[in-house]
Amino acid sequence: MEANAWYAPISCKPLFASSRLLPAFHTHSFLRSLSLSQRDSSLFFGEVHCSAFGAGSALKSKMVKICCIGAGYVGGPTMAVIALKCPSIEVAVVDISKSRIAAWNSEQLPIYEPGLDGVVKQCRGKNLFFSTDVEKHVFEADIVFVSVNTPTKTQGLGAGKAADLTYWESAARMIADVSKSDKIVVEKSTVPVKTAEAIEKILTHNSKGIKFQILSNPEFLAEGTAIQDLFNPDRVLIGGRETPEGQKAIQALKDVYAQWVPEERILTTNLWSAELSKLAANAFLAQRISSVNAMSALCEATGANVQQVSYSVGTDTRIGPKFLNASVGFGGSCFQKDILNLVYICECNGLPEVAEYWKQVIKINDYQKSRFVNRVVSSMFNTVSNKKIAILGFAFKKDTGDTRETPAIDVCQGLLGDKANLSIYDPQVTEDQIQRDLSMNKFDWDHPIHLQPTSPTTVKKVSVVWDAYEATKDAHGLCILTEWDEFKTLDYQRIFDNMQKPAFVFDGRNIVDADKLREIGFIVYSIGKPLDPWLKDMPAVA
Repeated sequence: MEANAWYAPISCKPLFASSRLLPAFHTHSFLRSLSLSQRDSSLFFGEVHCSAFGAGSALKSKMVKICCIGAGYVGGPTMAVIALKCPSIEVAVVDISKSRIAAWNSEQLPIYEPGLDGVVKQCRGKNLFFSTDVEKHVFEADIVFVSVNTPTKTQGLGAGKAADLTYWESAARMIADVSKSDKIVVEKSTVPVKTAEAIEKILTHNSKGIKFQILSNPEFLAEGTAIQDLFNPDRVLIGGRETPEGQKAIQALKDVYAQWVPEERILTTNLWSAELSKLAANAFLAQRISSVNAMSALCEATGANVQQVSYSVGTDTRIGPKFLNASVGFGGSCFQKDILNLVYICECNGLPEVAEYWKQVIKINDYQKSRFVNRVVSSMFNTVSNKKIAILGFAFKKDTGDTRETPAIDVCQGLLGDKANLSIYDPQVTEDQIQRDLSMNKFDWDHPIHLQPTSPTTVKKVSVVWDAYEATKDAHGLCILTEWDEFKTLDYQRIFDNMQKPAFVFDGRNIVDADKLREIGFIVYSIGKPLDPWLKDMPAVA
């Protein structure tokens, strides 16, 4: 779920958004000028103990500071809630992107998440700080969370599937280089199984006698409800080494969360189980979406209603109702990336049958998006060339401005491939972001922002507007690709009156009342529902 600026793979040197290289990691004269006594005079807090390394540790008996490397979708909200719930802990969120940190320190936060603004404003400047001074805060910290990009590799061994750990490795080397006291290093990014072992080796071989304990503490946040998820999590998972030192480190982090999370919800495992649990959870959730989307195609072919089928299936207590809404496809930063990573791990461990099983989840998702595009084109006399198509919603889900792996990208690119003119409206996504997403290569989105094109190529035949009625004016059809609540209450009579006829609605989220729209005069396609008579005469080529 993370997107932030971090270290570029150039001799392990950090890179600012301006692409200006900083000094190499081993140059820390300003850090050496700080004495340990200055450092140890920092803020202590309450009764949370940190004896991860024994009585002789520089940590002594209490934690003083937490630092999170990476100020993105995970690092920012997670640290803000820790600061809110643990007012005696000093929390620093660091990132090398000056613009991102400036935004965190402004009235306009860099990400949209319901409730986040209030949490940040309540703590910022008191015990929550956002800074570009990465090395200083890592030097001072007792616990260092690492929440950096782990994109899918685009070349070399494992290209297209394996996670690229370049930024994680650079962060680990920097931590080892600037540290002058024992630390707990926490994996917060989603990483492949056994990543902790590799990071542990880097830290150990560059430790200069300093002791590090590695923990895995994967996030299970859902965008749009992230703050509520942090306030009241289903579980907090902490994995560590099954050694006395490892168990003490687990307890230290557990004590932080225990300030507001019931102890029975804080689960502890070994490192490998924690790392794999995150990949498995996302794979299971994506599998449910692909399963119901596969059923939606069958429902359209047979006249069944996928909402009725999924409701019936969901009443089975062994299955449950969540993640059974048919749609144009799943998106977000985690699902596809984590499944591809899982596939690669299975292949590397000699499990091709298991790898092939999980590949099908991705294939069905791709099939659902292409099936939607085919339905749009075939319904409109098998061509959308030079026709205006309104796109309502670009974010991958409602209540977030996140567009990473949003199905809207593939749908828009499919329609552009047939020479459609697109008019796009989303209440939380900027024109710059939409143009960037439509012009970037696959997987580029998951690299730090300063390594992406600074001036995205303007995609021809695409206009971005800030009003649904403007988007739909003179359009031949409209596609609903995000389930924003406002799209349920639009004046569809007004929209119909201002559209070309016949007027089409392609509901990729099943949020509108198809019967009412048909009464107005629309030809309506809803995923997985009985087809409009018009559509039956023009079957989509699957």
